[in-house]
Order: sequence, then structure tokens, then C-alpha cells
Amino acid sequence: MASDPVVYDKAKYHFESVENDGLDQVQAYVHTAFYLRWILEHELFSEEFFEESKDEIEKFQTRELTALQIYQYWDGCLIDDMLSDEGNAFSQFYFDFENGQYMRDYVPLADDFSSVFEVIFNDENYSKIKPLIDKAYQSWKNSRS
Repeated sequence: MASDPVVYDKAKYHFESVENDGLDQVQAYVHTAFYLRWILEHELFSEEFFEESKDEIEKFQTRELTALQIYQYWDGCLIDDMLSDEGNAFSQFYFDFENGQYMRDYVPLADDFSSVFEVIFNDENYSKIKPLIDKAYQSWKNSRS
């Protein structure tokens, strides 16, 4: 019997919060799109995801598409079958909203805003979260060896 898929996040989970904040619906995608960008840059995606998204990933690599656009293309879903075994193991440790560190690392990006959903998806903000993900990933890898 197959186990239920691990759903890390869906943008639609945040639509009501974004609407209540008076923001464009795209803002519901931003926090996970930053993480997806990191996953894409580190090639921690599954072979299946690569096969189904080859054109989009190639366009991401040449900066013709952003991770936000790819996340939107996938209906704002980040699910375990999109990730490699290592990508899943790390995401279950780090990206888990209940017990992981990702949102605690992400929230300071919103310090100048009234809502975490106001953070803009851009290179400047990614450059703030990326080193924190890198550090968590290295620490996680070290703990497994």
C-alpha cells in the first residue's frame, strides 16, 4: 500500500490570508518559491519532476523563468514526488511548517512589513534567505554522516 504523499505546501492554503492582507494572490506563492529556487539550484528534484518540467527547468537555468513561475506552473504545490530522496529528507527536516526551521528563517525578511506575505520575490530577498538554507542544509548533512 502506497503511503500518502507529503504535501510541503500549497499556495492555495494561503489565499485567504493574502486576501485578508489586501495583497495580490501571487504573494501566497512567494515563501515557497524561494525554497523551490534553492531546490532547483541544488538539483534536489526528482527524475520525474525533471522529466515533466525539463523545458521549464532549462529556462530557469538560463534565467528565462523564475522559480516563482515554475511554482505557479505546478499550481502552487510542493509535494514529495517533486523532490529527490535527499531533497525530501532535507525538506522533511527543514521545510516542515510545524517543526522545521524554514519559516523561522524566512520571517525576518518581513520585518519591514505587517505581514510575512508582503515579501517580494526578487534576487535581493533570495540572497537573504539562501545563506540560511545553505547553513541548515550543511548542518543537516553533517548530522547524517
